[in-house]
Amino acid sequence: MFIGICGSICAGKSTIAQYLVEHHGFTRVSLEHTTKTIDDIVSGETPNDHVNGLIHKLLPAYITSHTQSSTSARSKGHVFPSADDLLDFITKHWRERWVTTDIPTEGILDMYTRRPFFLLISVDAPLTVRWRRFRERGEKQQRHRNNMKSYSSSAGGAALEAGDEEQQEEEEEEEEPLIFESFAHLNDTQLFLPQTGRLPLMSRATVRLLNTSPSLAHLYATLGNLDLLNPDRLRPSWDSYFMALASLAAQRSNCMKRRVGCVVVRDKRVISTGYNGTPRGLINCGEGGCGRCNEGQGSGQGLSTCLCMHAEENALLEAGRERVREGAVLYCDTCPCLTCSIKIAQVGISEVVYSQGYSMDGETAAVFRQAGVKLRQFIPVSDAVVFLACSSLPYMACTSGAGGDDVLTTAFVCNSQQMV
Repeated sequence: MFIGICGSICAGKSTIAQYLVEHHGFTRVSLEHTTKTIDDIVSGETPNDHVNGLIHKLLPAYITSHTQSSTSARSKGHVFPSADDLLDFITKHWRERWVTTDIPTEGILDMYTRRPFFLLISVDAPLTVRWRRFRERGEKQQRHRNNMKSYSSSAGGAALEAGDEEQQEEEEEEEEPLIFESFAHLNDTQLFLPQTGRLPLMSRATVRLLNTSPSLAHLYATLGNLDLLNPDRLRPSWDSYFMALASLAAQRSNCMKRRVGCVVVRDKRVISTGYNGTPRGLINCGEGGCGRCNEGQGSGQGLSTCLCMHAEENALLEAGRERVREGAVLYCDTCPCLTCSIKIAQVGISEVVYSQGYSMDGETAAVFRQAGVKLRQFIPVSDAVVFLACSSLPYMACTSGAGGDDVLTTAFVCNSQQMV
């Protein structure tokens, strides 16, 4: 497995990578030009010299952090001169677990995503939270530099050369305070700069994390609940596969009120598909063909005048009684209505799997119980934005916690404080 992590400044990229190393046996890999690429963004390739100056004042800790983040990879020799070399190596060792935070361009991401064992994770956090982490990191680095200078002074005594004295005087000059506007400008550069901006990479992530974690311990515990290594994220299960086909069929719906798709399967082979809308030969509902739908009548009203077939009806008619037989499974992205449930039971469907609920799920379930048809809801592996919601605190009260060292993300917490 090969995991790539991208994200905004101080969002938690390195921390997630370290979590995977410590808790799941991953090994970090990096590119030789990673620090150079960051330096290019920081100092060399930005269009505004004023921005460059601000970045130089803001980012000693940023550069140091990214330099240190690949130290473990360098020490073990897992540093590669190019993305091609990195990918060739990992392809030969694909059964092992690898993680990188080095995805500088979409072109390199395109290379990685060609491998079916690659998973892209993005991490982000509110700008003010990341600013707080960035500032804390800078203060930590400054304290470290001050301690080093104090140690050097006590060890070196008065034997400083003139050049060393001048350098020391320059270092002791009061540093300008970090400014939020400057950090915001840096953030915009890192996310939106043409060719190297990270936002296009983040938009393509399979797993998207929003980091408002208050502490490193909480972060690690939450990451453990996210099931990041679920194999469904790389290769869908049969349920995921057939439900995706049902959702794709729904895109062909011509009904102007609702999209529903359905797939009938036996022995893991598709027998038929269907979607809702007016029958063949009639004007599409979306073009005015069904008066009941186009008049905007409420749910359950005027059904006797509706000209739209349901997706389940369409799929069952396409399959036919002889092709369904015992053991057939019907996948539908919406729970069947009462009328469809009767027809499903009649043709001999053994199991119904649905994704979204409907207004008469209880009645449908009762019919299926009597008919001996198994009904269950499909719960997919989450690919939405995963975030932390502190119900007892204002949103922005989620402090940086361990984020000063590039902390990460979380899972949703409901009002009862139970993570789901």
